Amino acid sequence: MADIDILVSEVGPRDGLQSIKALMPTEAKKAWIDAEAAAGVREIEVGSFVPAKLLPQLADTAEIVAHARAIPGLTVAVLVPNARGAEAAIAAGAHKLTLPLSVSETHSLANLRRTHAQVLDEARAIADMIRALPEAQRPHFEGSLSTVFGCTLEGAIPDAQVARLAEALMAAGCDEVGLSDTTGYADPAAVKRLIGLVRGVAGDAALTGIHLHNTRGLGLANALMALECGLTTLDASLGGLGGCPFAPGASGNIVTEDLVFMLEAMGLRTGIDIDALVAVRSILAAALPGEALYGFVPDAGLPKGWRTQA
Repeated sequence: MADIDILVSEVGPRDGLQSIKALMPTEAKKAWIDAEAAAGVREIEVGSFVPAKLLPQLADTAEIVAHARAIPGLTVAVLVPNARGAEAAIAAGAHKLTLPLSVSETHSLANLRRTHAQVLDEARAIADMIRALPEAQRPHFEGSLSTVFGCTLEGAIPDAQVARLAEALMAAGCDEVGLSDTTGYADPAAVKRLIGLVRGVAGDAALTGIHLHNTRGLGLANALMALECGLTTLDASLGGLGGCPFAPGASGNIVTEDLVFMLEAMGLRTGIDIDALVAVRSILAAALPGEALYGFVPDAGLPKGWRTQA
């Protein structure tokens, strides 16, 4: 990916769809992923390997992974809640696995029904599973520090706890850790502080990405701070779909279209055609009638004479 500066990772097919009641047809999901990849999106989190009874919206994830793997140049990412989910993800052929570890143990019990110690046990089991594979077949393994900026159930989380869990995930065998603003509590100063905190215990190379929400209108400001701190992967969701069903009040992923516009306007290369990206919204609108789609750029349009600055 030497031809881009910032990797915009689309999380709508997972984080977006898990947060709404409507079930998106499998063929519509495939069309969505195809269209985003054609627009230049290089990484898409296509689903989650969780029991269908818990998230029926994502019951077809294995089929979606198989479809997405056929798209040249696309990194197919999935969320896994435990080693059983990781085993299914590996069998399906996912390129990247993300295991969420909520730094709020209350949220961890609500979301994964596991304590911190139990999630770390799962991380070690997943790492062992990956190491047993031939090197060329090993998926990338990320441990995501969820609710890292605060929890709707516990409130603020002590820095020492965040640092301890970041260090523990790397010791368990993760390739990297990520920061996730699950509840939309982040602000730019907190983003800067926590990036420094986690890199201080895990190393600069261990933290490259962040997952931000726009719940309180600070999503792009927080993304800009993450860029200034040297992060190179930013999660976003087409139309701003998404939130967390197990964190009351959490809503609103960063809008992919708005994020790409900001990055390109700054002269940073994303490799994404913004006009083609905005056009993908028609697939969502048709498949999810009545579901609200957000975004300032789609509503206002591009400035007259605008072109990518990169």
